[in-house]
Amino acid sequence: MVKVSIGVPVYNVEEYLRQCLNSIMEQTFTDFEVIMVDDGSTDNSFSICQEYVAKDNRFKLIHQENKGLAGARNTCIKNMHGEFITWIDSDDVVDNNYLERLLEVQVETGADIVKCAKKHIRGNNVYYITNYDNLYKMYENNNQVINFQKLDILLDAIDSHLAIVEFWGTLIPRRLYKGISISQGVIYEDQGNKFKLYLQSKKNILLLEQLYGYRIREGSIMRRQSSLEKELDDLQFYTYNWDKLVYYADVSNYNVEKIRETYIEKLNDLYTDVNLGEEDNKIYREAINKQKQKLQRYWNM
Repeated sequence: MVKVSIGVPVYNVEEYLRQCLNSIMEQTFTDFEVIMVDDGSTDNSFSICQEYVAKDNRFKLIHQENKGLAGARNTCIKNMHGEFITWIDSDDVVDNNYLERLLEVQVETGADIVKCAKKHIRGNNVYYITNYDNLYKMYENNNQVINFQKLDILLDAIDSHLAIVEFWGTLIPRRLYKGISISQGVIYEDQGNKFKLYLQSKKNILLLEQLYGYRIREGSIMRRQSSLEKELDDLQFYTYNWDKLVYYADVSNYNVEKIRETYIEKLNDLYTDVNLGEEDNKIYREAINKQKQKLQRYWNM
């Protein structure tokens, strides 16, 4: 068994793919496998992946018809054999000690789940984030390591107050993925699925070292212009994911009331989080109110 399985979902990223895969090949920790899933790319991404399979037997390539990011992750999981799993998105890059440091912190702390901090990449420029200490100043910082309570982690799937909801940049034992499938056909799949792993974990660590380079591209989901249609779509995806969290918390009998309370608070916050015209804002408010009314009916049954 290899120590770490690295999942790399690939879709039309020929411009950035070699940089990503090179950063994996250059890792100081070498006992890993790379499961690349080409999710029906129409550019040169598949051929680039083949280059790495040919020159490094740790790289494995699977091609499938397009199923979306969640579908590619599910295929990765089915073909992983490592003790731990980590994800690196195919347009991102990691420092050469990325695996080494995550594993060191896991051993030192005995954590089930270890996530590192990120930096941003725009074009050829790297931007280090300077406000991490302020973001986590209410938590005990032991040599750049923060130990989060499970409830804080779960609530992050709703309000993103910790900014650690993403799959990438995280080291997780493969055993926690047993029986778990990533929901397909929706965006923000991290928000709607990673909490399933945290519900099974006992100790959760954030390493404040910025080992993961997250690329911000023009036209990405996070940079699209706001519109009523987009905000309503986002609301639908958000509430779908949050409904799942409440359901899993209910089944697990874990802090259900606090999670429900945070859900309602976040819906109230959405009133002011969007920038729409007067008429569109009225429609958006009505959609939020309908969701709140539906929740109250369900929760009072």
